[in-house]
Amino acid sequence: MVRLIMGEKGTGKTKKLIEMINTTAQEDNGSVVCVEAKSTMTFDLHYHVRLISAGLYAGNYDISHIFIDNLFKITGGECNQAADDFLNELDRFSNATGVKFTISVSGDPALATDGMQKYL
Repeated sequence: MVRLIMGEKGTGKTKKLIEMINTTAQEDNGSVVCVEAKSTMTFDLHYHVRLISAGLYAGNYDISHIFIDNLFKITGGECNQAADDFLNELDRFSNATGVKFTISVSGDPALATDGMQKYL
């Protein structure tokens, strides 16, 4: 499963993501991971959440959910075919391993590509 949270800056994406992360950390038996460009969420996240700045499944087979905050800030990307390809690859990985992904993206949801729309 891949879920995309998209909205303009200041619309509450990070707040919603933090709530989802903390709920998942309390309810899920696996390891919960959050990836962000900076470590600004350090004091907002449940202490069971692994907060990292960015590559991980190879050494941690117990990961159940990966949250990525502001994908395009990390990758320097934008709403285009590369974003579609990345999300589709995450979806294939998720289906093969059972790891769930929730990703936030800053931008007008109306600008999301058709490929991105299926994960909103």
